[in-house]
Amino acid sequence: MRRRSPARWLAPLALVIAAVAIYAVVHNELSSSSDDGAAATTSSSTTATTRTKTTAAKKAVVKHRVYTVKAGDVLSAIAAANGTTVTQLQRLNPGIDAGALHPGQKLKLSR
Repeated sequence: MRRRSPARWLAPLALVIAAVAIYAVVHNELSSSSDDGAAATTSSSTTATTRTKTTAAKKAVVKHRVYTVKAGDVLSAIAAANGTTVTQLQRLNPGIDAGALHPGQKLKLSR
């Protein structure tokens, strides 16, 4: 009786492991980017009373939005991705040097 090669089961196993690794990386990136890009919602005082506590808590957290600079970020790209202008970012972050952003630096996006 001829012995089967281990490659017959190792190749599909490697494919499954690669798929799980790709899924984990993509899922992590999507979940972290959704936390950074949360948008504030505005409502009138009459509808605010009908909202749930969860929505009120999110609104309170989003009031002072900040962005953490990543490697390779530039001020214009940060402004475009967050729906603001470079002028507004410079107004909210006095003393910021657009040419010397460094990873980990915190930028205010709104008041």
